[in-house]
Amino acid sequence: MEPDGTPSLYDRLGGVYNIATVVDDFIGRVMNDDRLNKNPAVNEAHHRVSPAGFKYLVTEMVCWAAGGPQQYRGRPMGDTHRHLGITQDEWASFMDDLHQSLARFQVPQPEQAELVAIVESTKDAIVVAPLATTASDR
Repeated sequence: MEPDGTPSLYDRLGGVYNIATVVDDFIGRVMNDDRLNKNPAVNEAHHRVSPAGFKYLVTEMVCWAAGGPQQYRGRPMGDTHRHLGITQDEWASFMDDLHQSLARFQVPQPEQAELVAIVESTKDAIVVAPLATTASDR
């Protein structure tokens, strides 16, 4: 429950079991998404990490961020993603995978919007912005 007595996002999503079910589907999509795996660094990372471990950490993170009792024990987003060179287009594909999983499990729109906002809050730590060119670069 939130301080004002309203149920937390975690509670509105149905707790860890429901969150883990959606995360399982979502990470399955992400790990096998050709749009993401065309990036050699992402492809290598997807084949280096255990899908079960990845799903566990994402479940832990979503539960924590949604107000659940779990504590995220993974590394910071920038530390785990910056070296992958993730582009804006790859981020859009990742978000498309998220929307597909949320739709598959019929997560209500208000909760979808809150989850998307949580995920979007990590974008700056994950996406490598294109380098700006200066007059001296031309």
